[in-house]
Amino acid sequence: MRRFVIGSARNLIESSRQKYQFERSILSSSYRFLSSSPAADSPSSSSSSSTMAHLVSLSTINPKVIECEYAVRGEIVTLAQKLQEEIQTKPDAHPFEEILYCNIGNPQSLGQQPITFFREVLALCDHPAILDKSETQGLFSADSIERAWQILDQIPGRATGAYSHSQGIKGLRDTIAAGIEVRDGFPADPNDIFLTDGASPAVHMMMQLLIRSEKDGILCPIPQYPLYSASIALHGGTLVPYYLDEATGWGLEVSELKKQLETSRSKGITVRALVVINPGNPTGQVLAEENQKAIVEFCKQEGLVLLADEVYQENVYVPEKKFHSFKKVSRSMGYGEKDIALVSFQSVSKGYYGECGKRGGYMEVTGFGVDVREQIYKVASVNLCSNISGQILASLVMSPPKVGDESYESYSAERDGILSSLARRAKTLEDAFNKLEGVTCNKAEGAMYLFPRIDLPEKAIKAAEAAKKAPDAYYCQRLLAATGIVLVPGSGFGQVPGTWHFRCTILPQEEKIPAIVTRLTDFHKSFMDEFRG
Repeated sequence: MRRFVIGSARNLIESSRQKYQFERSILSSSYRFLSSSPAADSPSSSSSSSTMAHLVSLSTINPKVIECEYAVRGEIVTLAQKLQEEIQTKPDAHPFEEILYCNIGNPQSLGQQPITFFREVLALCDHPAILDKSETQGLFSADSIERAWQILDQIPGRATGAYSHSQGIKGLRDTIAAGIEVRDGFPADPNDIFLTDGASPAVHMMMQLLIRSEKDGILCPIPQYPLYSASIALHGGTLVPYYLDEATGWGLEVSELKKQLETSRSKGITVRALVVINPGNPTGQVLAEENQKAIVEFCKQEGLVLLADEVYQENVYVPEKKFHSFKKVSRSMGYGEKDIALVSFQSVSKGYYGECGKRGGYMEVTGFGVDVREQIYKVASVNLCSNISGQILASLVMSPPKVGDESYESYSAERDGILSSLARRAKTLEDAFNKLEGVTCNKAEGAMYLFPRIDLPEKAIKAAEAAKKAPDAYYCQRLLAATGIVLVPGSGFGQVPGTWHFRCTILPQEEKIPAIVTRLTDFHKSFMDEFRG
């Protein structure tokens, strides 16, 4: 038996050796064939290993990619991530224990908890098998179970892992349209709703639709959210800036819109659309309804598409201001589909929900002809569909628990707790900035940011020039290195020439705000002393 096993092993080894030699000869022959081919004999083949690395370089890629910038995740954040890695490997490497990311509106990364009802419904939809289990009744609220069943019944095959209609699941669009109608008091059509992976793809889609060449312009606020400048650059258009008035709390003056429109037209630019961000990012202002009416009238008279970024509609912190959607305002003025083209953007990433990673959102497209709508649908269909969890969340955001539902009290407590805390944080940071030498900060009426202005000493500006940095970027880098606080320089958002700003989120948890204020105050005093006189 032993002799048989040894013999079998030898036969197996010999067979494997012969197979290896056969495969090797085939590979060798193939290599010789390729080496003797015309392509291999070409002049470039001898240095192919060295030239391959240069086939794609900055000089050969799309110049529009190089032109676009996104300051919110720019150089400062890259430096912050490097510092964070150093802290993890060597905790005593820097005079701070953690990096405080005040650069981006990413609430849950800074400790904000998700809304329980929303997450319960998502969990049940993603794992419907537990809906029939008796234990589920004790773990989930009755209305979250009921809502999950309703949503699953709207999804073909109850499959949250399957593609949906390219505009989004019809039943969810019905829910969103009903929520818009409740909010505005005017009808909404589910066929006007395009569900997207957050608001950003919707903005890109509209830029792709409207921009034909560099001769097409888009009116954008300055300061602006860098998504707009980046998407305009990527799609080959021209950003037409209009400046918000810092002296009047970042006011939007129609006279400024007219001035910039006329200037651009005199240069041969065809202005296609007006972007309005309300509440404002990075500036935090909330537009008055009368101001919005004037903006609607301006767009109607000038034949501009109104692109309304309304992702912070739940984030209003002052009692004297309320959010009004541009659709509500235009309909209240008696303007309908044939009078004005309006696209409204909403997202699950902001508000009190802060579900950035779930990538949910939508745009409501009104005032476009059927033929153009078909083109929008075609562009949406190229991406197949947005993710289903994001679609579900978008429907929940626009149709949360109501009075009488089992989850209503806990839901409203979570919502109100988050929003009231954000208001307190905004006020604390606003007061702290206004106490700093050379810093002025407008009131944060809404959104998630403050955008203080900083008057830097001449010596600091010269030091920034020597370092080949914008002065506000130089300040933010020095702040990061000394305190671990990450801010975004105002130069990344645009600002009146000769002025300097930075954007700070109000999102770090409330108990951390005093430490942030202390670190910032100490650094600022030291910085100003260093460059004084």
